[in-house]
Amino acid sequence: MSNIQVLPINGHIGAEIRNIDLSRNLSAEEFKIVEDALVRYEVIVFRDQDITLDNQIDFTKRFGPLSVHPFAPNMADKPEVISLDNSGDNPAGPTDGWHSDETFRKRPPMATILRARIMPPYGGDTLFASMTAAYDGLSEQMKRYIHDLEVLHDFKPWRHMFEGSPELRAKLRKLEDEHPNPWHPVVRIHPVSKRRVLFVNALFSSRIKGLSEDESRSILDFLCRQATVPDYQLRIKWQPNTVVMWDNRSTQHYAPHDYYPHRRKLDRLTVEGGDVTGPVGPYTPQEPRPDALVQRTAAHGLQGRPFMRNEAPSAM
Repeated sequence: MSNIQVLPINGHIGAEIRNIDLSRNLSAEEFKIVEDALVRYEVIVFRDQDITLDNQIDFTKRFGPLSVHPFAPNMADKPEVISLDNSGDNPAGPTDGWHSDETFRKRPPMATILRARIMPPYGGDTLFASMTAAYDGLSEQMKRYIHDLEVLHDFKPWRHMFEGSPELRAKLRKLEDEHPNPWHPVVRIHPVSKRRVLFVNALFSSRIKGLSEDESRSILDFLCRQATVPDYQLRIKWQPNTVVMWDNRSTQHYAPHDYYPHRRKLDRLTVEGGDVTGPVGPYTPQEPRPDALVQRTAAHGLQGRPFMRNEAPSAM
């Protein structure tokens, strides 16, 4: 019988997992608790995990094959690892914007895991938003309108990296050939929970199919703003040896650059994902979560996501 505890952090997103040691190989029962918690709470937090990079890799591989980012600062001997080592002398990329990881791919990663190694004395938090809660918070009329829309995704914030020389422009053309801009559904169906997810983000979502530029921008701006609603958010304060994993299929995140000139270093791994699928058939209202403890109405008058039961996934 496992002693692992899964403790929800708030009513919409996030749980802390206790009594677990990621330096050892988890049993099938222990891993199932973690796997269920990831889907259920969308962001899971492990504190005081004094593990090696190989431990982190072994744990992440339990979820599936590892993904290699096409142009991030990957480790030379372990290209699946991205070392995020930033300071005032080495500023971070445009991570201070709400996004899901790598949605410019046809098959974006299913999950991302970060391990904190060096943390600044202040700042450097990461914010997360539940996009299942964001979808639930929309009016029924808006849900009906966006039900079968598609949106184009593009790695636009990083295109400036490939300017300035013929070699860089050639690399950009190669990336465009390898990763042609995909059309993803605005409303994604989570492959495990089967819940609807608002699958647009300000960093990579470019335009909505079938709308004029002005129409598309107005709708996209409104939908992307849903990630900024505090009711749907979780803020993680890092400490060395904190490990955080999030479901990239149902969340967005934002990393403020508020710690310069200090140093912040984390190791990142991502798990390969599958095709992004949307709803099939005409719109019908989504059923409330069967495991909801309380159905709530958001302060702004729209329907919010139900509060969660305060129990581990294994008990559901």
